[in-house]
Amino acid sequence: MTDAGTAIAVTHGDQTEFELKLLAPQGSLEKLREAPCIVQHARNRGAFHRLETVYYDTAERLLFQLGMSLRVRHSGKSFIQTLKLPPNAAQPLMRRQWEMPVGGITPDLTLFPADEVGDPVAALSNDALVPVFETKVRRHARQLDLPDASVEVVFDEGTIEAASRQEVLSEIEIELKSGNAGVLFDLGTQLLDAAPLQIGTRSKAERGYALAFDVAPSAVKAELSGITAELAVDDVIALLVGSCWHHLLKNHAVAEQGTDPEGVHQMRVALRRLRTICALFRRDIPSPAFLTVNAEARWLMRQLGKARDWDVFAETTITRLVKAVPDIDLDGLRQAVEQRQKSSYGALHGVLADPRCSRFLLSLGQLVERRSWRNEIDSEALAILSQPMPVLADRILQRLHRKTLKRGARFRRLDIHAQHNLRINLKKLRYAAEFFLPLYAAHAPAKRYVKRLARLQNSLGRVCDIGSTRVLLHTIAQDDQPALHLGIGAMAGWLARDQIAVTKTLRKSWRRFKTTPVFWGR
Repeated sequence: MTDAGTAIAVTHGDQTEFELKLLAPQGSLEKLREAPCIVQHARNRGAFHRLETVYYDTAERLLFQLGMSLRVRHSGKSFIQTLKLPPNAAQPLMRRQWEMPVGGITPDLTLFPADEVGDPVAALSNDALVPVFETKVRRHARQLDLPDASVEVVFDEGTIEAASRQEVLSEIEIELKSGNAGVLFDLGTQLLDAAPLQIGTRSKAERGYALAFDVAPSAVKAELSGITAELAVDDVIALLVGSCWHHLLKNHAVAEQGTDPEGVHQMRVALRRLRTICALFRRDIPSPAFLTVNAEARWLMRQLGKARDWDVFAETTITRLVKAVPDIDLDGLRQAVEQRQKSSYGALHGVLADPRCSRFLLSLGQLVERRSWRNEIDSEALAILSQPMPVLADRILQRLHRKTLKRGARFRRLDIHAQHNLRINLKKLRYAAEFFLPLYAAHAPAKRYVKRLARLQNSLGRVCDIGSTRVLLHTIAQDDQPALHLGIGAMAGWLARDQIAVTKTLRKSWRRFKTTPVFWGR
């Protein structure tokens, strides 16, 4: 990134595609095509095209497994084949691709530069490929010239088809042709004023594969920050916020489908990490942008919280109890919990479709590309942004470590409220330690410190889960069913036993952690 944000110039053949996708309600594209932000900057009325695209893979789904896609698009008399690599880890909207004319609707792998695309594509023969699914789209494309960028906006409506299955397409793609990538999010936010759009976190290829193979998207854990000692504070903030944004986007579709509880969990982890970043830096860089992001992340975390609580109850707590006391009939309790779990996901779908959620996700991309934390701060804070990261990392870690030890003083006497405050501090300290760990890779005690810190936080997390489960049990107890109350009684007894066990583990984990040498400031 440069001071102005990400700038991209597109060339023929090997390209870097930077594209924002927005899902639109059926029937809304006509109105969106005439939105002021489109009309004011469009070169002309644009052009309409009929596109028929066939996606290919091997019989073993090799490209799908690698996150790649291969397609041939037919429009008029032309056929264009495109090979796309998985998104860049630090830039979830950026993908490298190769695009070129081909003789017909079947791809010709020999046309791709083998030394650039590499294996396994370079080693494949054309005979190894089979059609998997196709898209049929009516596209309206318009070129927009803005003060600091040029973009192409396409309005796509049509279908994805795989054998007898079909799914409707209604979406907008905003692709950066040159200039500052922040423009994508500026436009997305303005279009959100015209219709209740959602950020599209899956490509047409990903949606097609899901339709063809009946596979659900998988939850994704946070990736390593990849920061180095040479990076300035400004660049580190961009990397960390970008990583959290990527983490959120990758799990959005998983949470929305509701097939894997890990999706909601990972979204909450991403939001906690994001709020931690705001807390870590806003003392030295008091930007209003951090306050705004923190407030919206807190709102979304709370909205996801109920579904997560019922997930833990249904997927973890009851399962452990069944293994411990297999002779007790827990069917009544399980059914009551699963009913509420399902209901919580119904409410969750409304939250993820809420324009406020879409606006928040767009604002994160805008924050990274515009580096909005530079705004409304004094010269001293601006100077800190240009400094190498290690000095500030030392100060942040020491401050959090000292505060954690203070909150944990007289550990045995801490009440539930004090334990909760300690847990919040431990989370911040753990995330900070993990964020900055690459800066201290040569320091042997670093991994041991993080490991003991994680163990202590997990123990406090179990205490929190016990308290949450008791609240949920009280909610269920309103139902007047004998079989249900038998399960509630068994669960209450199990939780009491579990709390005794975890309290012993907790004290041991705290003693180990507070005597662990720190790894910074050396």
